[in-house]
Amino acid sequence: MDTVPPTPATPETAPTPEGPAPTPEKKRILIIDDEAGFARMVKLNLEKTGAFEVRVENKATCAVPAAREFKPDLILLDVIMPTMDGGDVANQIKRDRNLKETPIIFLTATVSKREAGDVGLNSGGELFLAKPISVEALIACIHDHTRKPEPPATLNA
Repeated sequence: MDTVPPTPATPETAPTPEGPAPTPEKKRILIIDDEAGFARMVKLNLEKTGAFEVRVENKATCAVPAAREFKPDLILLDVIMPTMDGGDVANQIKRDRNLKETPIIFLTATVSKREAGDVGLNSGGELFLAKPISVEALIACIHDHTRKPEPPATLNA
């Protein structure tokens, strides 16, 4: 009978003296986009990586309550939606004391790939990514905007 060799431990999965290493927490991403097919595709692609827990909200008017309930690490927000535009949704999120620090990345077809480049277009302090976007570029952008700042180094005197 053949046996499968054990998978080598990585720093994230190596056992510790206290027991098995904790599994890294998935980043919680809220997608607010009225295009259900697009939102579902992004959700599936992000979840497939195993690094994200994703919730989709297709109605702009339900975005803030969904964000309060889900407590996302980052929000992907469409700009043009039927009942309320992404700017208005972002303003409501930024006025909410529990959500105001949540990073928002706007996804829009109103910005061209040429305008946005590979890293997005920063306008008025907000990041805009052009639709469609590659999964790799989106994941890199999410990681860049959800990293916790490194604590300041202390000098040992």
